[in-house]
This record gives sequence, C-alpha cells and structure tokens, in this order.
Amino acid sequence: MTDILQMAITLIIGILSSGCIWTAIQKKLEKKDYRTKLLLGLCHDRIFSLGTAYINRGWVTKEELSNLCDSLGKPYTQMGGNSVAGEILRQVKTLPIKRIQDLTPQERGGQNANDPST
Repeated sequence: MTDILQMAITLIIGILSSGCIWTAIQKKLEKKDYRTKLLLGLCHDRIFSLGTAYINRGWVTKEELSNLCDSLGKPYTQMGGNSVAGEILRQVKTLPIKRIQDLTPQERGGQNANDPST
C-alpha cells in the first residue's frame, strides 16, 4: 500500500512540476516573441525612414548603402521582416552612388553620412 501511495505522490508531483516548467517555458517564449516584434518594428522604421530619405534625395553613399542593407536589411529579412522594407531596400540599391569625398558642401549640408535626416 505504501508503495502505491509513494508512486501516486511521485506521479502527482511530476505532473505538477512539468506543468509549471511548461508554463515557464511558454512565458519565456512569449517574452522573446515581444522582443522580436519590437526589434522588427524598430528596424522597419529605420529602414523606411532612411530609405525614403535617400530615395527622395536621389543618391546614396557607399557607406549609407552598406549601413542600410547589411546592418539593417539582412538581419531584418532573416528575422522575418516584411516586403515593404524589402521594396525600399531594392529602390535604394538602384540609386546612384556618390563617394563621400566627392560630395559638395551643399550635399554634405552638415549631415552625418549615415543619416540624411540630420
């Protein structure tokens, strides 16, 4: 009888423990999911803002293109980003590329080479 009672108690503790562990894992996954969504949102905003500024300006520097496509675009796409940002990236890649040292003072306009909005 005591063996049956011990097995029953062990079984009940095991079931309760696995439920608690599963709940903890689910909460951790949900938290990661929110972080992923936040990162995707921030990255999308940055790609959209920089990309449309470059498109409106009509040209891009090699450094700006690398920052936008390599530092933002590739990770964004790998994390499952959408096609809107992908279209912006495709359009930016077709822009004429200017070298920073060849920019006129007016084109430089006190701007950081990686941020046309400053």
